[in-house]
Amino acid sequence: MYPVIRMVHQYLKVRRLPKLGPLETHVSHHTCLPWDIDIFMELNNGRTLTLYDLGRIPFAVRTGLDVILRQQKWGLTVAGVAVRYRRRIRMFEKIEMNSRLVSWDDRFFYIEQSMWKSDGECANHAMFRTAVTDRNGIVSPVRVAEVMGVADAAPSLPPSFVAWSKAEDARAWPPERA
Repeated sequence: MYPVIRMVHQYLKVRRLPKLGPLETHVSHHTCLPWDIDIFMELNNGRTLTLYDLGRIPFAVRTGLDVILRQQKWGLTVAGVAVRYRRRIRMFEKIEMNSRLVSWDDRFFYIEQSMWKSDGECANHAMFRTAVTDRNGIVSPVRVAEVMGVADAAPSLPPSFVAWSKAEDARAWPPERA
């Protein structure tokens, strides 16, 4: 089940925080709850992706993107994600999540998120390729930036994002059926 109550909590919490520039980092704090774990008593890999929503949506609120989306009748979608898992997160363990926009190209926004344990170790890291959409499909990130008042050119994508994006573009779509 989607953590609606946790999302509302994060949404209400960030409304009181200072606004962020589009390239600044949103830092949030979370706890691995009993309904987040798998049979090994650790954060479930699928739930990790859901918890990352609890960082991306509040990031959109702090940057003002949520207001623009409502005004323009736009939506947000995830077009791809690559996650690297390195450390277990156990039940009731507290984590810090960092969420930031890395860059954009002609179709996608690239977002980086990570979860950090209280001992300072990075538990996992995700690279997201996201898009703003309207009823006709993907809205150009340049158009979105323009509406948000961002006049700067997109920063260079880090090499890991470039390689991942190229790999995503090279994948056959649709895939073959087994």
